[in-house]
Amino acid sequence: MAHLLPQLPYAYDALEPYIDAKTMEIHHSKHHQTYTDKFNAALEKHPELFEKAPEALLKDLSQVPEDIRQVVINHGGGYVNHNLFWEMLRPGQENNTPSGALLEAINKHFTSFENFKTAFTLEASSKFGSGWTWLCKKENGDLVIISTSNQDSPLSQGLTPIMAIDIWEHAYYLKHQNRRPEYIENWWKVANWSKAEELRAQA
Repeated sequence: MAHLLPQLPYAYDALEPYIDAKTMEIHHSKHHQTYTDKFNAALEKHPELFEKAPEALLKDLSQVPEDIRQVVINHGGGYVNHNLFWEMLRPGQENNTPSGALLEAINKHFTSFENFKTAFTLEASSKFGSGWTWLCKKENGDLVIISTSNQDSPLSQGLTPIMAIDIWEHAYYLKHQNRRPEYIENWWKVANWSKAEELRAQA
């Protein structure tokens, strides 16, 4: 069965003024839809792969036939990355920080939330070209900040993503133009730390 574009868990304008409604609409209904369509088109060449979860394909790319492997990396990655990204956002909070077990883990691995925020912001702002910056959980439980290019997934590196910022220009250009640091600063207001804790606990 073909993979479907998920509905957002909020309205396109719910993240205003931090992420504008028009960007959300185009990002979701055009960009994410295109990744979805091209991912499905690739899998139609090997329809037995529809029986596997997209995340499972990205975790073990060796099971993906070579003739569609790069398409799955690009468009399957785009499909899965965005599925996560929408859930990792929520309407803005004035003092938006993690709490509980997630905050304890961040403090353990980065000394403090402020140190983590500084490191994550630097990673996202200095990433060359299009891609993502992630907070991931390693198999041993450690937390790590990484960036990936294009639509590459941390799942393919044996990591579990628990928070992410999309730093493709289509995620911010209508509002922020070339001012990526401004977009990143606004993104902190809408990061969904409750979802991040859920993903960390499940990993």
